[in-house]
Amino acid sequence: MGTALVYHEDMTATRLLWDDPECEIERPERLTAALDRLRQRGLEQRCLRLSAREASKEELGLVHSPEYVSLVRKTQVLGEEELQALSRQFDAIYFHPSTFHCARLATGAGLQLVDAVLTGAVQNGLALVRPPGHHSQRAAANGFCVFNNVAIAAAHAKQKHGLHRILIVDWDVHHGQGIQYLFEDDPSVLYFSWHRYEHGRFWPFLRESDADAVGRGQGLGFTVNLPWNQVGMGNADYVAAFLHLLLPLAFEFDPELVLVSAGFDSAIGDPEGQMQATPECFAHLTQLLQVLAGGRVCAMLEGGYHLESLAESVCMTVQTLLGDPAPPLSGPMVPCQSALESIQSARAAQAPYWKSLQLQDATPVATSPSTHSPEGRPPPLLPGGPMCKAAAPAPAPARSSFLDQPCLCPAPSVRTTVALTAPDTTLVLPPDVIQQEGSALREETEAWARPHKSLAREEALTALGKLLYLLDEMLDGQVNSGIVATPASAAAATLDVAIQRGLSHGAQRLLCVALGQLDRPPDLAHDG
Repeated sequence: MGTALVYHEDMTATRLLWDDPECEIERPERLTAALDRLRQRGLEQRCLRLSAREASKEELGLVHSPEYVSLVRKTQVLGEEELQALSRQFDAIYFHPSTFHCARLATGAGLQLVDAVLTGAVQNGLALVRPPGHHSQRAAANGFCVFNNVAIAAAHAKQKHGLHRILIVDWDVHHGQGIQYLFEDDPSVLYFSWHRYEHGRFWPFLRESDADAVGRGQGLGFTVNLPWNQVGMGNADYVAAFLHLLLPLAFEFDPELVLVSAGFDSAIGDPEGQMQATPECFAHLTQLLQVLAGGRVCAMLEGGYHLESLAESVCMTVQTLLGDPAPPLSGPMVPCQSALESIQSARAAQAPYWKSLQLQDATPVATSPSTHSPEGRPPPLLPGGPMCKAAAPAPAPARSSFLDQPCLCPAPSVRTTVALTAPDTTLVLPPDVIQQEGSALREETEAWARPHKSLAREEALTALGKLLYLLDEMLDGQVNSGIVATPASAAAATLDVAIQRGLSHGAQRLLCVALGQLDRPPDLAHDG
């Protein structure tokens, strides 16, 4: 069904008109850098391009007070001194004569994306917007945010489309307190936020950003905060947070829609976050979310102030939404001790409300070794809080190696193939799935089959030839994934050949997952 990209060039109009070191990082180039990179990679051309519309007064009123909307509307006619005086009434905010127009476009872009996904026009998408929204509250601008784009999109999905379960994933490096306040007593919205916290010493300096803030009233357990108490969190820490905290809750919640507050100030290079996660990590995070809600994922840009890191991370997110395979992750995949402590603290706070955590917490989250090497992570990007360190045999690559030479993984020409022993002309497959016609050479197939009696039969031999051909296509990057039908009696032998063939092709690590009864191949290596 495709991927939507929602944007409008007018959103670059608002800008800071006076000197303010705190606010100067939120600038129009954030959008142009991301869009230019999408075009350079050919990703914009693969998306359904939608031009953002302005949100209506009624749509803004889904979460904001009429008085606040009226206040922001009046900024259109204020002079620079009046705009500066009004800005000082809020925390980390600047207003511009174009702010009201831009903020309505940002909110409207999110609404368009949600409508396109929920009506089946597209499968998923990204709204490339500014100003961001997740700090904005019912009657207050905050932290560069004017209208709460994601919160309004969630309320709209409930009101217009009748949804009952919406998951909001906020991977921005700052706590989205605005979203939390708006839904903290609402069990129809599960809000997950990880954020730099440092025991309350990092902006927005809120006690309710800690792990024990879990919602109120009927919403108890539907606010999930994961505070990072050290800088330097990397790929392993982010993936562990998804696997050990977010995904167990998300599967139990069973959302009908996933909204992502996609802030990329949590990526490597960003001066706000001082984290170490590479852009490729966001491809993996997006891929993990796509298994939820039937793949209905709507991402909306929040923060991200290092232009190169932002552009790369946006590209990784979009190409994953398009269905491209996620590039490999660099560096040791061992979470650091501080990350594990934060994850366990959040799990403990949520356990009273979620059966999946009550069952899992009989066995604690695996911890990393107690000895932490200072060389396990790159040094902090800027002076700041303590650095998260994980045990690792060698220093991780420097930041420039990730951003100056981005990992480019072109999409295979074929996404998925189905290999049958006899072609079936009546089989109806999705557009990007084809029936495999090729097979390995007969002599090669017989040579691989010779040690296994169960592969001597013609049907098993034919299936093996299909498998060998598919493996070569996958390992050469021509095919992303595939399915091979093989006789049950030959399943164990076929798996053994697949393993040996993969290793002979140069693969160093293989993961085998067996469902049902299957004999373990006798020659399977024990070398890890």
